[in-house]
Amino acid sequence: MSTTIKGLWVLPCALFAVSGVTQAVEFTGYMRSGVGGASEGGTQSCFQLPGAQSKYRLGNECEQYIELDLRQDLAKLDDGSVISVEGMAQLFNEYGHTPEFTGDHGFTRMNQMYAEWSNMPALNGGSFWAGRRFYKRNDIHISDYYYWNQSATGFGFDEVAIGDLKYSYVFSRKDNVFQDPYINRHDFNVAGFQTNPGGEVELGVSYLNKPDSTDAHSGWSVAAQHKQKEFLGGVNTFALQYGRGPGTALGYTGDPTLDNSNQSWRVVEFFDWQVTPRFGGQFEVIYQKDKRPDGDDQNWLSVGVRPVYAITEQFKLVTELGRDQVEAPDGTRKLTKFTIAPTWSPAGPGFWQRPEIRLYYTYASWNEAAQRAASELAAGSALSDTGAFGDALHGSNFGVQLEYWWK
Repeated sequence: MSTTIKGLWVLPCALFAVSGVTQAVEFTGYMRSGVGGASEGGTQSCFQLPGAQSKYRLGNECEQYIELDLRQDLAKLDDGSVISVEGMAQLFNEYGHTPEFTGDHGFTRMNQMYAEWSNMPALNGGSFWAGRRFYKRNDIHISDYYYWNQSATGFGFDEVAIGDLKYSYVFSRKDNVFQDPYINRHDFNVAGFQTNPGGEVELGVSYLNKPDSTDAHSGWSVAAQHKQKEFLGGVNTFALQYGRGPGTALGYTGDPTLDNSNQSWRVVEFFDWQVTPRFGGQFEVIYQKDKRPDGDDQNWLSVGVRPVYAITEQFKLVTELGRDQVEAPDGTRKLTKFTIAPTWSPAGPGFWQRPEIRLYYTYASWNEAAQRAASELAAGSALSDTGAFGDALHGSNFGVQLEYWWK
């Protein structure tokens, strides 16, 4: 057993050791697992356009993935506040390889491990936390795209109420395992602006200090987001983001070698609907514009929809259509992807109800500019001329997948 995997047992054992102090451990998690193949033979090869920051995921995921989360309240104090610890193990393994969750084709690591003091009267019901945690992860489900994500290793004050608004601040040094070098980052959010019945706005500012490395720069970004509840039986979200220098990652820590003349902005619009108990879905539009003084400008447009119709209480017909387009100096790259997935849903007919067991067929087509870019930037990938589909400009995958989350 590897040192990493051995380390995963430390947190569960510690939590169970103190579980008698208060309530039992809370166990939540997520998993997706399956097997798939390509029409040309071999293992399923997933479709993503070079330069696009996400892909439409139905019938287009090529990994076994698991998150196992444990949370334990250690003490409930007389003032009503609670001291807790939480940890999450993350396991990943590529399709086509033995699911060892380690080595060249997989990994196992702790992607959350932090302590939190919540419901503090001194913070008007807010909390203080420290460690590595998922934090303010704003995402679009059908593309698994986290467009505004302040997850990090650091500490923060969460949702401190002052008047009708709630203020949050995070200091962090690293927001993902691949980040190099460490960078001091400050995230400040204000939420609770009631703009209309059922509608609320949240504002955010991020500042990234210049790291101690050569040719490095500071950066910043801003974000504004409006959420509208009770929209077609679901929620509508509209967000605007803008950043300069390393802040051009728009919700993440970007390249510190980019100076203030580099800028990016993004608009995000998506909503999920459940207009009847048996008809739901999600729709998204993303547009991002990157301006680079070296001429490496890029514009990304993504439009997609996943309608879900439940033929019976436990059987859904799920489809997904997605289109990505990237305008780059080497041409305009295009990818269109369609999936149909008859689905067994024992928990019920709703869009969000899980588990789901899907049989799926996915077809995708792309242009020559997309193939050239993939051959240069991601040799061996589905769109490249050395991938599963060779020099063809189309391909298809098929398979079965289980997706499940529990709370």
